[in-house]
Amino acid sequence: MGYAHGAQASDLIARYVLWIERQTRKPRDELCRNALAFQPLIERLSAGLMEEIRGLADGAKISFEEALLCQARGEAAHSGSTEGCTAFAVTGSATADGNALAGQNQDLPPEFSDVGIVLHLKPSDNRPRVVMFTFAGQLGYSGMNSLGIAHFANGLYNCPWRLALPHYPLKRVCLEQENLDQCVDILASHPACSAGNMVFCSGSGEIADVEIRSDDVSRYFGKNPDVLLHTNHYLTEGFLKHEDNTLKDSCPRLDRVGELIDEHLGGLTVDVMKEILADHSGDPAGICRHGAKGMHSVSGYIAEPAKGVLHIRRGHGCIGSWEEYEV
Repeated sequence: MGYAHGAQASDLIARYVLWIERQTRKPRDELCRNALAFQPLIERLSAGLMEEIRGLADGAKISFEEALLCQARGEAAHSGSTEGCTAFAVTGSATADGNALAGQNQDLPPEFSDVGIVLHLKPSDNRPRVVMFTFAGQLGYSGMNSLGIAHFANGLYNCPWRLALPHYPLKRVCLEQENLDQCVDILASHPACSAGNMVFCSGSGEIADVEIRSDDVSRYFGKNPDVLLHTNHYLTEGFLKHEDNTLKDSCPRLDRVGELIDEHLGGLTVDVMKEILADHSGDPAGICRHGAKGMHSVSGYIAEPAKGVLHIRRGHGCIGSWEEYEV
């Protein structure tokens, strides 16, 4: 799988490695040396993923260190990635058919859209198939597997960096699981380098949210058990002491998405969620982000796990085009 990915996307992978270099403002040789430190940690997490990274290097005709760098991005510069994002998971009484929906707007510098791909994974062993939106050469990001497990993410801040696992290998391994408990256990058992948040859903209608720091994880439960919403500030009681309002538009965005969800509570559908992800209240720092802090909503996702369908949008929520992918 890694070799096929590398061979098919070699030009884009080369551009992604160059973008990592420019974004982190670190020389490539330093980034590659730092990336090697993650090798034993990724190997311990998943020997199969490490084999895929080696195949990626061969297929794309890049060094093994550069292939590792694609799995680390900002972590190889010893810093977390700067991301926004508005994520949701709704189910049961909140949705029109009682089934779960989950997704997000992906808020990043606009250059990321130049190397975005839809990656289809079809393992030859007993692991589930996967469809994810990611960046060429990066083997883990947001998506859904053929068993209905889907996850999405938000950036979090004010967290000391430590040498541990980058988030992207963890995201990939979560997409190889059969249920949400297994996903939560992976996050609890394998510390991450930096802070982030992950939102999950399953085909059986379960939803979950886990805040991640380099020293611990904390599961978030909303007031309504059928609604989980998250932007870019800490919500769990154990982590509130770390919140420093780094991204000042995070609280207004969470309030706004909560208002829109409440307006449609009991009638939430894919189409309604597409409209919510296109909302411009607070522009240019709205749910549909247009440049605040250098970030744009470069893509968006909505998972329908009970139907085995992942909706992926390229571009802003207001003008981007949506495509359906059967997983």
